[in-house]
Amino acid sequence: MAAPVPPGAPRPGANARQQSPHPNFNPNFQTNPNSLADNMQNMNLNRPHSMPNSGPRPSPFGQPPPFPQSSVTAGFPVASPPMSRPGPPPGMVGRPAVIPAGPLQSTLPANVPPGRPVGLPVSHPPPFGSRPPPASLSSSTGGAVLPSSAFPSSGVSSAAAAPPPPGTRPSSFVSSSPLIGGPAGPMSSARAGPSSNGPPAVGAGALPGAPQFPPPAIVSQPPVGPPPSMMSARAPAQAPTMRSVLGSSAASSPQTPPLPSASSPFPAMTQARPPPPGSPYGPQTWSMQPQQGTQPSHIPGSTHAQPPRMFGMPQQALPNQAMTNIPPALGQPGAPMSGSSKIDPNQIPRPIPNATPIVYETRHGNSANPPPPATSDYIVRDTGNCSPRYMRCTINQIPCTGDLLTTSAMQLALLVQPMSLPHPSEDPIQVVDFGESGPVRCSRCKGYINPFMKFIDQGRKFICNLCGFTDDTPRDYHCNLGPDGRRRDADERPELCRGTVEFVASKEYMVRDPMPAVYFFLIDVSMNAVQTGATAAACSAINQVISDLPEGTRTQVGIATFDSTIHFYNLKRALQQPLMLIVPDIQDVYTPLETDVIVQLSECRQHLELLLENIPTMFQTSTTAESCFGAAIKAAFLAMKSTGGKLLVFQSVLPSVGIGALSSREAEGRTNISASEKEAHKLLQPADKILKTMAIEFAEYQVCVDVFVTTQTYVDIASISVIPRTTGGQVYYYYPFSAVSDPAKLYNDLRWNITRPQGFEAVMRVRCSQGIQVQDYSGNFCKRIPTDVDLAGIDCDKCILVTLKHDDKLQDGSECGFQCALLYTTVYGQRRIRVTNLSLPCTNMLSNLFRSADLDTQFTCFLKQAAIEIPTCPLLQVRDHVTNLCINILLSYRKFCATVSSTGQLILPEALKLLPLYTLALIKSRGLRNDGRIDDRSFWFNYVSSLSTPLAIPLVYPRMFAIHNVDTKDGDESVLPPTIPLSSEHVCDDGIYLLENGEDALIYFGSSVDSSILQQLFGFTSVDDVPTQFVMQQFSNPLSKNFNDVVNVIRQQRCSYLRFALCKKGDPSGMAFVSCMVEDKNANGPSYVEFLVHIHRQIQMKMS
Repeated sequence: MAAPVPPGAPRPGANARQQSPHPNFNPNFQTNPNSLADNMQNMNLNRPHSMPNSGPRPSPFGQPPPFPQSSVTAGFPVASPPMSRPGPPPGMVGRPAVIPAGPLQSTLPANVPPGRPVGLPVSHPPPFGSRPPPASLSSSTGGAVLPSSAFPSSGVSSAAAAPPPPGTRPSSFVSSSPLIGGPAGPMSSARAGPSSNGPPAVGAGALPGAPQFPPPAIVSQPPVGPPPSMMSARAPAQAPTMRSVLGSSAASSPQTPPLPSASSPFPAMTQARPPPPGSPYGPQTWSMQPQQGTQPSHIPGSTHAQPPRMFGMPQQALPNQAMTNIPPALGQPGAPMSGSSKIDPNQIPRPIPNATPIVYETRHGNSANPPPPATSDYIVRDTGNCSPRYMRCTINQIPCTGDLLTTSAMQLALLVQPMSLPHPSEDPIQVVDFGESGPVRCSRCKGYINPFMKFIDQGRKFICNLCGFTDDTPRDYHCNLGPDGRRRDADERPELCRGTVEFVASKEYMVRDPMPAVYFFLIDVSMNAVQTGATAAACSAINQVISDLPEGTRTQVGIATFDSTIHFYNLKRALQQPLMLIVPDIQDVYTPLETDVIVQLSECRQHLELLLENIPTMFQTSTTAESCFGAAIKAAFLAMKSTGGKLLVFQSVLPSVGIGALSSREAEGRTNISASEKEAHKLLQPADKILKTMAIEFAEYQVCVDVFVTTQTYVDIASISVIPRTTGGQVYYYYPFSAVSDPAKLYNDLRWNITRPQGFEAVMRVRCSQGIQVQDYSGNFCKRIPTDVDLAGIDCDKCILVTLKHDDKLQDGSECGFQCALLYTTVYGQRRIRVTNLSLPCTNMLSNLFRSADLDTQFTCFLKQAAIEIPTCPLLQVRDHVTNLCINILLSYRKFCATVSSTGQLILPEALKLLPLYTLALIKSRGLRNDGRIDDRSFWFNYVSSLSTPLAIPLVYPRMFAIHNVDTKDGDESVLPPTIPLSSEHVCDDGIYLLENGEDALIYFGSSVDSSILQQLFGFTSVDDVPTQFVMQQFSNPLSKNFNDVVNVIRQQRCSYLRFALCKKGDPSGMAFVSCMVEDKNANGPSYVEFLVHIHRQIQMKMS
């Protein structure tokens, strides 16, 4: 066997394998704008019966287009062409067969991936390439007041009833009461255009669903404001300028005062739900309902001390807080919880969708605009700060001291998703080539040139915004300053006027030639895998995605199978058929050939397709039940060691022999959970360190591993998942695997894994201004030194949590800068540096921190920190910790910022008023519940570790739709029906409901559903006939077509095919649906109302 080549060494023959693309060639480019539209029929799912398995294979498509720009060469500024409007939606473009030789001309946005194949009808090719964030949530500034009819308020002041100031964001309350953040703006009759592939967009807040991304032609383009003046003194952040996509005028609120204010930067949006009758602009009175005497279940974070007495009439609150009057009965431990004193659950804070997308400018004038909610529908105009899709901060004003941050009890962290999918209507990221000299950098901290570096001395020097060091401007980069103190060429240079830019890496950034695109497939052929159909499904999926691999001589593939031994295959073209090579030694594994195990795709495609067709038959009679998973991936790694690449493993049974063999801990786990929960969490830790040691070696040699677990039994995901987590990959989980319904999802997941925007052999570092430093990184990566994150693979779906801490005091009124630099290799062998910049104002005012808090990002931190704790702490302790995080934040606001003093009121900051709801949902989520399988919980916290911000809230607070009455929408209306709160009182016995969390979906049947509706939607007439396995079909009736349209839109939004499960009332399967009703009281926790009461009681006790 050839000697291993270390990561830094040049590889023999590497140059011969590579083509030399254009210097500014963008790897994520696609040339044929119609390839996906012309080939939508390749999917045979969700189709009428008349179209079984029809349609040819699609032409190859994959990476998104390049950044149209002009190369910035040494010293001679060249004006970038005007930002061209994106053309067809991203899902409608194809990957080039070869690298274009000349300069690229494209109007398509950069890094927009191929459309996620979801099996749409041929006549419905929508734009679904970029992952839209789920719909928006309330996160306006100030606070909201939750009144109770137990203590009705007697009137409304004239100030409260006055029209809202320009730019006021409506409250997420159903009512228009001035007690909840000011009256809503006038109802808008404007529509968002004919696009119909997404849910309503949001203004104040919305359900955690993903909005549509309308086709670019529908979005009117308001002129982008003047570029920020980099030389002027930085002022505190102003409210953002946002424009309706329909062209309404921008609204900008004045600089925020120290006290909470109702003036919010977001324009008023049309409410999706009318206010309750009887409360137009008046105080909300909450109806009280009869209650039965039940003892409330244990609430995390609770104590058993007597709560203080609650009394008094509710005071008129300012329009920036939420107040709930808690009736005395609810405050007593043994008080009845469902009697005449119950708060009306229809009036408590919930996310509400809206229907108008927002155009968001990242900076206005010379100050940062707070971003819209991560779950909202927005289009970014990069005017200095990066798009919030790439980097978001938990607080949009940085506390000047660590003590101030501690007082607020909030988290200070960044959520970084450097390759996130942009909106199809957004300008592409610009690519800048500085030639052999490389990009301009600070000589002290090595920060990259960015819009916040200040040029002085007529442009001969520049001051680093991160470390404050003054550097000489390189002679060939010099330019005189204008009257405003900015460089005269600032608007012509993307690196000086854009928050995100991509530099072509020079030779100094390469320790070896860029690696080729290597894809190695490893398939479990043990008896269980063959008999359950998992092997056949894997081979079929691989066979179909071969055409989606990047074409050209740089793409190489390999394949192996394994049971108790490992079987490699020589795919060399000279052979008449593939040759099997068996490796029987699974303790000291080796690769049987130095060459020919991994070969160029163009040379072995026929052999590979033939082999994949035959593998299920070859092992059909196998009686080998063992699996040498650890030995197999070690052997595959040895074959890939000299190049690196992607290793895609299909695993079906518990690894039982060879290196890293595991024993079943599930039975032991059941005993521990029933006997003592204190030790149960240890079963969520890897069984030993063998696989971890292997994973670190894989990451060192740039091998990224993805594992597709197609199983019907326990496989110890806690141990297996160590390898994908360490190498930048992920785990896909299909339990229990169904040969009927799961092959379609397996194919779609594999196709998206290969075709989404991604990079290899990456290194990431986040730099901060003086006074702030990175405390820790969290996500799917390997970290060998404290400052850098090593990523054998990075893609558009991976998000990394970067926690921050103070190491010095910041100056009030100044700005604090953050810069994320990602060095990576594209699938076409380009070495690139993607630099993302964010500059936020510093403040000494605690109220400003609460006003600028980002709900989505704060909660995502809660979620990721809980996932980190699950393997090391008892679940009760994790739930208590999450609850106390929420309580401490609300306590700090009540203690230091609230203006209402009545002890009978729960006061919530407007920006965080949905935090209790999402905290409760997290406590009841699959990962934190006592019931459930060990593998399910292991997969959950592994899935969360790299989860993006827009998908965090839907994971614990899913969307629910009624599908028994889905009607046809007009061309400019959302296909999705209205969302329903997650409470059983909104579920009818004669209804059918769809509930989805971005990864899985449940269809719930009431006990008395109309037989004609069942026949139209599913082809059976009785609830008793609900099958255990389900494949979507489209029947020839309008209701079925509308239902299929809804499912396809959700799949497009999530970039996930979704696994469907059917459940019905009164059946054990229905318990899965009932457990998702997070607002109801159940075995996993209290009701939403009880949880609010508990939080209020805890706050009162801490204050007293």
